Amino acid sequence: MNTIIIPTDFSPTAINAMNYAVGMAKEINASIILFHAYQIPMTISEVPVQMVNIEEMRKDAEKHLQLLKEKIEHVTSGSLKIYKECRLGNTEDELEDYCKSIDPIAIVMGSRGSSNLDRVLFGSTTLTVIRHLSWPVIAIPPGKEYHPIKKIGFACDFKHVVETTPVDTIEKFAKLFNAELHILNVDYQDKHFTPDTPHESVLLHTMLEDLKPTYHFIEDADIGNGINRFAEENNIDLIIAIPKKHKLLESIFHQSGSKKILFASHIPIMCIHE
Repeated sequence: MNTIIIPTDFSPTAINAMNYAVGMAKEINASIILFHAYQIPMTISEVPVQMVNIEEMRKDAEKHLQLLKEKIEHVTSGSLKIYKECRLGNTEDELEDYCKSIDPIAIVMGSRGSSNLDRVLFGSTTLTVIRHLSWPVIAIPPGKEYHPIKKIGFACDFKHVVETTPVDTIEKFAKLFNAELHILNVDYQDKHFTPDTPHESVLLHTMLEDLKPTYHFIEDADIGNGINRFAEENNIDLIIAIPKKHKLLESIFHQSGSKKILFASHIPIMCIHE
């Protein structure tokens, strides 16, 4: 059975991502796991502070997870299998360790918080998880409600497509949701067009031909703007992007660029490592 892991810090951003993941799980009949990692607060102050009771932290986290579990059970009338996992440690490290035993179909979490501080803290955690984990991570914008995924956009630069395209994962998601696949290539005045581009596009089409993808060549000097603009104008429900190898997408996924697209986008972005 497919499993979706939902990391949470119990913030409004995380709750919204949880609600989105629940809608997704209902559509594909997946189980969900609520995941929380808590850490001992660090202090560099010379002023004595009260010792933190780790057991109390664990109990408090477990209590919050249980309340979320009961909330989901109520709104879904018990139709989903729901589990919870609470761990002491760093979020990305504990999450990676847990994913090795669960092998989830995806990890769903918020892309950013509503306040400037939340935006830095929660957005930073999401980006770290994206870079750290090899499983698909879906970043959900604040306030985004789940709607059936009917159109998936795959951002591609037509560079080394055989080595860098996670065909199995793309096919799995497209077929799970019975969704159309749209290949999105952003360029400006053919600056990224090379003699290899036509051959690479043919290779990609051969790899994904079972899905009968539609190709879109987007003219925009800014990759993030081009992807977001096209996605919003064409009702794309989910954007798939590869954060590491595609050089065309490096401007999106380096420190400033990744924050730019995740913070600006109103559309969920699924990041997959090849």
